[in-house]
Amino acid sequence: MREDPRRATRTALCGAILALGTCSFAACDSARRPPSAQQVARPAAVAEQNPASPSAATAAPAAAPTTTRLPAPARLVALGDLHGDFEATRAALRLAGAIDPQDKWIGKELVVVQTGDQLDRGDGERKILELLERLQTEARAAGGALHVLNGNHELMNAAGDLRYVTAGGFLDFEQEPGVDLADPRAARVPEPMRGRWLAFAPGGPWARKLATRPVVLVVGETVFTHGGLLPQHVRRGLDTINDEVQRWLRGDGEISPELLQDDESPVWVRRYCLEPKPAECEVLRETLAAVPAKRLVVGHTVHKEGVFSACDGAVWCIDVGMAAYYGGHPEALEIVGDKITVLREP
Repeated sequence: MREDPRRATRTALCGAILALGTCSFAACDSARRPPSAQQVARPAAVAEQNPASPSAATAAPAAAPTTTRLPAPARLVALGDLHGDFEATRAALRLAGAIDPQDKWIGKELVVVQTGDQLDRGDGERKILELLERLQTEARAAGGALHVLNGNHELMNAAGDLRYVTAGGFLDFEQEPGVDLADPRAARVPEPMRGRWLAFAPGGPWARKLATRPVVLVVGETVFTHGGLLPQHVRRGLDTINDEVQRWLRGDGEISPELLQDDESPVWVRRYCLEPKPAECEVLRETLAAVPAKRLVVGHTVHKEGVFSACDGAVWCIDVGMAAYYGGHPEALEIVGDKITVLREP
């Protein structure tokens, strides 16, 4: 029987993943045991893995910064981490009332915010990215909106940290238009992994797509980010944070280590979703007063038992581990004026 070339490539990729020091055995095992909510996937030696910025001749043209503050819609729905699970993504969007069974936008003026981490841990990343991109266009045409944030895993991929990419995730970006596989920047990466690496490297075609997204977004009286928000982030400026990350992804500048990998980065901080103490709730209230906003909505910290609220409703933690990797189930958070409802499948 003739061997399936894609299967052979997958086998070769698994060997390469195991050989590459920054990748884990978990990337080759789609049925692996998920970590606890307290386990954190951190970039290993990010300073050594950052792809060099492309030359001025190959850098993408500058794009306009994403708007950080938007008016409140009549109905707002937030979705948490997707992690490469296409079917869970579809289920969550249907739960939100955004799409029909054929994945067409039916939400009309609905506004949906997805709080980051579409990438890693599952084989459906490309399908997710392409679906979300199409739905953004359809939603806009219908008078609604779909806002997709960058999480820590999007920034990890751009920084060259591919530890949590599955074999299927490498295959889906192996032959990417606009990527030169002979680019010397990727010489240290095993050949079957170079397409993925270069596609998401700053200035690469998928990094430029990520550069159209914010890290922090304020919609009406709700502020969204992947991990959390602190007073120093507001003092630094939410527009400034978004602009710095976007310029880096476009290949037009550097990124501050405290944004990329620090425990207190908006894409990494967890202090509000792990049973926050009164002092942490006070920090949150100070943060919200400075934004200003009534509530913070974040993903990043898994609560498989369902959406979690703390600090008297000042923070809503919506990463329910819906991806197959975690074995959770889709949920969504609906905000209509001051009424907040957790949407769950029957």
